Amino acid sequence: MKHIFLLLLFVNLNFCMSQTYTFPEESGQHEGTWLQWPHQYQFGTTYRNRLDATWVAMTNALQTNEKVHIIAYDNTEKTRIIGLLNAASVPLTNIDFKIYPTDDIWVRDNGPIFVKNSSNQIVIQDWGFNGWGGKFNFSNCNQIPTKIGTDLGIPVVNLNSVMVNEGGSVELDGSGVLMVCRSSVISQSPANTVRNSGMSEATATNSFKQYYGVSKVIWLNGVTGLEVTDMHIDGFMKFVNSTTMVTMNNADLLNWGVTQADINTLYAATNANGQTYNKVYIPLTQNNVVTTYGTNLGYKGSYANYYVANGVVLVPNYNDPNDSIANQIIGNLYPGRTVIGIDVRNLYANGGMVHCVTQQQPSASTSLSTKEKTSFKKVSILPNPTTGEIRINADKKIKFSELYSSAGQKLKTINENFNKIEIQNFAKGNYLLKINFEDGTSETQKIIKK
Repeated sequence: MKHIFLLLLFVNLNFCMSQTYTFPEESGQHEGTWLQWPHQYQFGTTYRNRLDATWVAMTNALQTNEKVHIIAYDNTEKTRIIGLLNAASVPLTNIDFKIYPTDDIWVRDNGPIFVKNSSNQIVIQDWGFNGWGGKFNFSNCNQIPTKIGTDLGIPVVNLNSVMVNEGGSVELDGSGVLMVCRSSVISQSPANTVRNSGMSEATATNSFKQYYGVSKVIWLNGVTGLEVTDMHIDGFMKFVNSTTMVTMNNADLLNWGVTQADINTLYAATNANGQTYNKVYIPLTQNNVVTTYGTNLGYKGSYANYYVANGVVLVPNYNDPNDSIANQIIGNLYPGRTVIGIDVRNLYANGGMVHCVTQQQPSASTSLSTKEKTSFKKVSILPNPTTGEIRINADKKIKFSELYSSAGQKLKTINENFNKIEIQNFAKGNYLLKINFEDGTSETQKIIKK
């Protein structure tokens, strides 16, 4: 019996180590978005009431194009939330509720991380969460990923013993690169910043590579003790795709608290193909942020903490002259999506913005399926894998083609020279090419850039 047990243990461990995962890009197709609604049970009714309007606005902006999964503390809170939504004339058709006690609102950090396993099945990764190094209560929030997985019947990969990892601490470009600050993952002092006691950078890097499916991890030092998160990356930069990042100019990054050494590393960062990222600079607010209840916070607000959803981009707004400037810059990066400014002034007073309080659930399937039936006899793409140029041969006339990331984000539309496509400027990785024909049919094939 002992030998059988050891054999089964070996097989199980071998399976876990051989399993690979990919993290669908935020800009890919969503099944829905998760929100943890503010309540009064930890910080009182004033805290809750000052935040309600932001959650109503996010729910209204999201519900048109995807499901909104609202986590309510209890049934009393659920009834209260429905009343708020009804009062704001927000349709409830695409909204559902889960009743889970929570400690707070930060679902980006404590919530489920939805990834795809090597069988292309959606699973939930339940990373450890310890209240940003023990600064706040966390026992309720640490249970949220497993509760969601159990209720939805989605397999849960328990990573609590592997690493504490907050979702806002990492940014991914969708083609093999992850960026993160040491201060929010492997800091060993002071005591209330420690997530992973004794963990080396190499160990953390290997975990990121295994569970996010990346090939490259870019580390910034970050700063401990400046604010609760110890400098989450999503406060001051965001990848648009495998070639472009959104961030701030040097002066604004220094104002945000980023060190010059980290700014140099950020600006020099390269993608998986060794190319320096194009940078799109957005400003901080022009003025220090003032809450709706009149408190001047004494510091400026960031627009980098935006959230990309189906059909919309939710951008933090502050009743500031720079709101419209940031909205326009970000909107230009996401054609086909509508920018909706979300008033985060009161939320910002508590340490966060839009991205901090949203968590995407990717669609289990995509309209870019490579298995869809087609009416033509033959299409070929050569060479594949490729280092730069591909040629398309088909038995009927091509109208146009579209190149997508593996997560479904459109990267390029080809309206001329249909049979030859140059992708040498794209990072190494997997892509999807959707070929649209004159007769209204289409074919999607996987392309490997090496």
